[in-house]
Amino acid sequence: MTLTARPLLRDHRLVPIWEKVGAGARLDREDGLLLFQTDDLLGLGRIADYAKRRRVGDQVFFVINRYVNPTNVCVLSCKFCDFAKKKGEAGAFEHSIEDILGMIQDGVREVHIVGGHHPDWPFEYYERLIAAIHAQHPQVQIKAFTAAEIDYFWRRWKIPPEEVLSRLKAAGLHSMPGGGAEVFSERLQKLLNYTGKAGADRWCEIHGIAHRLGLKTNATMLYGHVETTEERVDHLLRLRRQQDESGGFLTFIPLAYQVGDTKLVPRQTPPTDDLRTIAASRLLLDNFPHVEAYWIMIGEATASIALNFGADDINGTLEDERIAHAAKAESPAGLAREQLLRMIRDAGKIPVERDALYNVIKVWN
Repeated sequence: MTLTARPLLRDHRLVPIWEKVGAGARLDREDGLLLFQTDDLLGLGRIADYAKRRRVGDQVFFVINRYVNPTNVCVLSCKFCDFAKKKGEAGAFEHSIEDILGMIQDGVREVHIVGGHHPDWPFEYYERLIAAIHAQHPQVQIKAFTAAEIDYFWRRWKIPPEEVLSRLKAAGLHSMPGGGAEVFSERLQKLLNYTGKAGADRWCEIHGIAHRLGLKTNATMLYGHVETTEERVDHLLRLRRQQDESGGFLTFIPLAYQVGDTKLVPRQTPPTDDLRTIAASRLLLDNFPHVEAYWIMIGEATASIALNFGADDINGTLEDERIAHAAKAESPAGLAREQLLRMIRDAGKIPVERDALYNVIKVWN
């Protein structure tokens, strides 16, 4: 697509943004702050939708996937998390490899695995888990373990990330999810008590290692709690720099904080903020192939609208998702293909079924 007629922009400060985007020029930090400050949400959405359509037209991607949490037992006590439990606490669970194999049904294209930082499980458990899934379902792509989990294997068992990822890749790992990033802010890391978790430098380092090993990964940002606009923008720009350096990110996934029982704020951030964050992300992350509207956390209706605000992916069926629902997310725990198709078509977009690495399975006209 080439820059044609300027869209209706009520906030004239967005005109230079539009001109930069049309010319393929990179937005800077001040531009990013404006994206979060402007009252012209529709104008912002029009620019982001243009940037999205220039990449993939009106296509929107989804995947048939299965969400697996091996355990919610965790040594950390992050103040934003309703999922983690201590060993022996009511509601704590620990799945065997056989349990997990029984969760994966035929027809799944991707298995998405994340869990707590278990105090006792040896690294070999996770290695055997990946190998067992790959042996039983060789056609399924395995996306597993956040950078925070990879860092924990070093903290707990002193296995360097490069060795961890090399061994997991040999066992059958295809890609990594983007969780554990939270917001790249030392202030928030101390305030929300996740100092035992990989910080910004370590998180980016581990994704860089994965990229050098040929593993594609995703990236996230947890927003809508006690972070500032400046911290959001700085987080996005840090991700952009890492992508410039290592080039292996596939998708950026903004994660809306779920109030649950942690109650960092009185209520969940409104849909307008979800749309603004997705649009701003699409415009700032000019080197990311995809930006996702994660329906689990923002709901089906907002996710559908977000497909006209720069998002080109809605994740997938996500059967038995537990982390957001532990925080009382109001979305269903999983969606059938037909519901995903409807969500995309309601936005006037073309559904494209993909695998974990964005190989196209079918275009649903």
